[in-house]
Amino acid sequence: MPQGSSQPPRPPHRVAVIVDEGTNPFEVGCATELFGLPRPELGLTRPLYEVSLCGPTPGIRMNHGFFTLADVPGLDTADGADTLVVPGRPDNVVPRGPAVLDTIRRAHARGARVVSLCTGTFALAEAGLLDGRRAATHWLWTDSFRRLHPRVLLEPDVLFVDEGDILTAAGSAAALDLGLHIWREDHGAEIAGAVSRRLVFAAHRDGGQRQFVERPMPHVPDESLAPLLEWAQERLGEPLTVTDLAERAAVSPATLHRRFRAQLGTTPLAWLTAERVTLARRLMERGEERLEVVAARSGLGTAANLRTRLRRETGLSPSAYRRRFGPGVGEAITS
Repeated sequence: MPQGSSQPPRPPHRVAVIVDEGTNPFEVGCATELFGLPRPELGLTRPLYEVSLCGPTPGIRMNHGFFTLADVPGLDTADGADTLVVPGRPDNVVPRGPAVLDTIRRAHARGARVVSLCTGTFALAEAGLLDGRRAATHWLWTDSFRRLHPRVLLEPDVLFVDEGDILTAAGSAAALDLGLHIWREDHGAEIAGAVSRRLVFAAHRDGGQRQFVERPMPHVPDESLAPLLEWAQERLGEPLTVTDLAERAAVSPATLHRRFRAQLGTTPLAWLTAERVTLARRLMERGEERLEVVAARSGLGTAANLRTRLRRETGLSPSAYRRRFGPGVGEAITS
């Protein structure tokens, strides 16, 4: 991707992470790993995000008392954040303190993006942000969540929900899925892909995929889809079909469908389409302006199909996507 921009660099996007009594360390670690660490793999001269922790007291005892965070800044730190992250905690039937709920309400009222991880959704619901809106939380807590917050449109079997200004992740590891989704929405597929490779984590699991999948004992020594996925990713521009994938894997289409559901929580066609849209996004980010070329190289076929798929995935037209993520908009990653 071309380097540099004629515009002055934007300041880092400020992310505040609330830590409260009993907060789960894993989600706090996900937030800091995603948004708080240097990104040498991107070849940037400036950070894209700036992370701060904040809490109701200077000392925060984490979940199960594994450790205590000391010298935590006050909740007023969140008042300057562009994104507020609320991790989960196990005692969800115990209401959050008024100061934490007020901080969440203030952030939303002034237009900050509010993100919950795992059971952090309970806090957003307590704050009154989710009534009449879609949300996700850990599958283990769906029944208690519905009892406590019947006005929330809970999606019980998805990885995350993006409602624009409010985003909610399901189980703990889904925090990484949602975090990479935020990277894609903020900076495009190319940069998000580089971050996912650094994390050694799947670059794109759609939010609508199931939270958990049943994995029966295999009937053959190895049914891993990894070799097939790698083979297909190298041939996205070819007229691949589900039948082609099944033939490559030497199984029937029905068996392939079951394996995709079991291992990826999606269908072969949905996976193939998502990979093609991601490739199309990366081609546009790298400067290709001819929609017919992007459609052909990504395997989407026609410019019309590209427009439809891109709008469905990002809410943007190709021209709007290029304006937001194309060359010259910001600094580029190194290859």
